[in-house]
Amino acid sequence: MTLTFHWFMPTNGDSRDIVGGGHGVRTGAAGADRPATVGYLSQIALAAEDLGFVGALTPTGTWCEDAWLTTAMVSRHTERLKFLVAFRPDSVSPTLAAQMASTYQRLTGGRLLVNVVTGGESREQRAYGDFLDKDQRYERTDEFLHVVRGLWAGERVTRTGRHLRVEEAELSRLPDPAPQIYFGGSSPRALEVAARHVDVYLTWGEPPAAVAEKIARVRAHAEAQGRRLRFGIRLHVITRDTAEQAWAEARRLLDGFDPQTVRAVQEGLARSESEGQRRMLELHGGGNTDGLEIHPNLWAGIGLVRGGAGTALVGSHEEVADLIGEYHALGIDEFVLSGYPHLEEAYWFGEGVLPRLASRGLWTHPARPASLTRPAPQVPFAAAAPR
Repeated sequence: MTLTFHWFMPTNGDSRDIVGGGHGVRTGAAGADRPATVGYLSQIALAAEDLGFVGALTPTGTWCEDAWLTTAMVSRHTERLKFLVAFRPDSVSPTLAAQMASTYQRLTGGRLLVNVVTGGESREQRAYGDFLDKDQRYERTDEFLHVVRGLWAGERVTRTGRHLRVEEAELSRLPDPAPQIYFGGSSPRALEVAARHVDVYLTWGEPPAAVAEKIARVRAHAEAQGRRLRFGIRLHVITRDTAEQAWAEARRLLDGFDPQTVRAVQEGLARSESEGQRRMLELHGGGNTDGLEIHPNLWAGIGLVRGGAGTALVGSHEEVADLIGEYHALGIDEFVLSGYPHLEEAYWFGEGVLPRLASRGLWTHPARPASLTRPAPQVPFAAAAPR
């Protein structure tokens, strides 16, 4: 199977340094010196589209711009790129969500992917008016996806659940195609929901052995439901012509971390209810700046100042391609990547790593014949961006 790559829309701002915010972090856009304007985000989207990324993940939360509105505006400036829109089932009825997705598909030419986020932080959920506990939130997500899937299939849905109730719900116009559903979560309840409903199970970037163990658990749950899922992984990336250049960039980022900020972020993340966030914290010891290369070419430094995905592929283009191949051998077919700044790092990866994967038969540009895949240049183009 040809690997699928997605990039990231930094809707909390961008920088040459790591921008704060993310899962479980109270503040957003900390350190951002490139605002998340439609113009700048469109530059990133156009670069990703040209380089061969299939889609772009757009986050959700109080720390960033709304994903639906932002991507709808950016989509007008692109032609092929899909948008992996993260949203939470607490904030909208399943019927309205199904209708929004259907409209999005028609108006963008079928370019919506959906990343369902149950919500791992009760404090943030309460800010949105959601006062369910974690287990109840997963129950609601299960009910929500039952309704949405039925509506997208053209059914008239009547369902009375513990958290959601709809009567004779139906769509006048169906989405074509129905959006693929992406979903992540490491708790037992999360795996049950994934097995029943989702198309792609996403994990954060743990070492390959841990990812293999998680894939095996999810796959067993899905097989018990008579289903087969695809698997994806969420990572940052720092790739350069040489390993020395890549690790020098990682050290530059690390040297820019303010110790007080690291302590504050880690204290906040330690209170997270998310099992995935707990696993991320274990990778760097809750703020330890030593031993951050937790597997060859896998670096846990980003998780010191950012919630959620906290690991990065770091190395030469060949080394990064090798580690991607290692994850693929475990069953990972989709990679959701990001890097600071997102515009320039898209070119480093797209012009440095993707052609190497193409030469190994692991990737084909979605809009170009394989014979036209560009060779990796020595120096990537770095588009001008506002400072």
